Amino acid sequence: MIPKSILDIMPRGIKESLARLTTLNAGIVQEIRIRTFKPLIIVMNNEEYGLTDRGLEEIAKSHIVTYEEVQAILQFLSGYSLYALEDEIRQGYVTVEGGHRIGIVGKAVVEDKKVKTLKYISGFNIRLSHEVLGCGSKVLPYMLSRDKVYHTLIVSPPKCGKTTLLRDLIRNLSNGYSGYGPYTVGVVDERSEIAGCYMGIPQNDVGMRTDVLDGCPKVEGMRMLLRSMAPDIIAVDEIGSKEDLEAIEEVLGAGVSILCTTHGKDLEDCMKKPQLKTMIENGWFEKMVILSNRNGPCTIETIQDLRRNQVKVC
Repeated sequence: MIPKSILDIMPRGIKESLARLTTLNAGIVQEIRIRTFKPLIIVMNNEEYGLTDRGLEEIAKSHIVTYEEVQAILQFLSGYSLYALEDEIRQGYVTVEGGHRIGIVGKAVVEDKKVKTLKYISGFNIRLSHEVLGCGSKVLPYMLSRDKVYHTLIVSPPKCGKTTLLRDLIRNLSNGYSGYGPYTVGVVDERSEIAGCYMGIPQNDVGMRTDVLDGCPKVEGMRMLLRSMAPDIIAVDEIGSKEDLEAIEEVLGAGVSILCTTHGKDLEDCMKKPQLKTMIENGWFEKMVILSNRNGPCTIETIQDLRRNQVKVC
């Protein structure tokens, strides 16, 4: 079913149409895209569909979103107080109960070359949070030894499940897996996608020994966790900047294992990016997991041992 926290922010017509989706359909909805004066689009299994009061249709027959409906969603989302969402709107998204993330677009208000807020809101991308418990079971045996958790980089094109896999690895490491661990895991969840925190509380299962810094910049967050939470492992999403490199070097220098993701197709693609190339050539990552969408999200193509130059084809 479409989660209640999503239905609750919808105007009546859209809410009723979404509520009519069958459990089978609603269980695999990935995104709901709402744009002023455009067809409402439902994304399921990376395929696009329209939505009418009869259910799913081709996009050409879909309900056309009105200006009033977009404004109603904004009012419901903010509790009739846009000021209360000012910080979130500045980031371009809001996380609601259940860990579902709502991207927001409109006209940017810029001060000192930084976005202060958005006005004239014109659309939303509602990304439904889905946990795939157990999707990390193929990876975990290659990440663990009796002495340590190997520094691991997950490489994936967009929409191939890298954050979903990262979340499941965190959960298992935090709870303990097959006689290994448990470990204290620190998560810097810059975009509120890993833990899906709502009012600071993780909505996704990230394990019982996991500490989350929600909405915190990765670089500052990694340093904060090192100073205050004594983690065995630090996990972050989507690394690649020079600042990330410097913070990860500090994590490794403190003897803490690193678990992170990046956009890319394979090792060769990563080596085209200067900061990632430096990390890999310096031997900072011991394992690399390559994902694709060949058999759906979280399809594991290879697990590579970067220090021994060995490849496990899955």
